[in-house]
Amino acid sequence: MPAEAGQPTRKGSEQRVTRQRRAVSATLDELDDFVSTQELYRKLHERGESVSLATAYRILQSMADDGLVDVLRNGEGEAVYRRCAVEHHHHHLLCRKCGRTVEIEAPAVEQWAARVAAENGYTEVAHTVEIYGLCPACSASPAGEPTA
Repeated sequence: MPAEAGQPTRKGSEQRVTRQRRAVSATLDELDDFVSTQELYRKLHERGESVSLATAYRILQSMADDGLVDVLRNGEGEAVYRRCAVEHHHHHLLCRKCGRTVEIEAPAVEQWAARVAAENGYTEVAHTVEIYGLCPACSASPAGEPTA
C-alpha cells in the first residue's frame, strides 16, 4: 500500500487509507508543535472534517505504532502527538509553558542506554528522553505568561 501524502514509508502495519486518516494526516502536517487528541479533534472540526474523537484516538495510536508520529506525555500526563521532521531515533526539549519543541540528538544517551542494557543482559531495548524547561521567549515574558 502506498504511503500517505506527506508521510515517509516506515515500519508497521498496512492501514487502510480512509478519508478520516487522510484528514488527520493533513491536519498534523499543518502543525508545528505536539497536539493532544482533543486539540486535534477540535482542529479537524474547525476544518469541517467529520471524524469522531474515538476514530481520532485510533488513528493517532496507529500512526504512533507505525512510527509516523512521535508521542510523548505532556506536563499533565496527557499523550500528545506530532509529525517529526527526522525519521530516526531522537529526543525532545519541550517548553512547559507554550509547548514549543526542539528535536535533539543525544549520542551520549544512546551509548549509556546500550551499555546499561548490555550490562544487565537486556536485548531489544527502547527508551525515550524528554527534557522539560522554559524556552527563551517564555523565560523572558513578564509574569511567566506563555508566548504562544
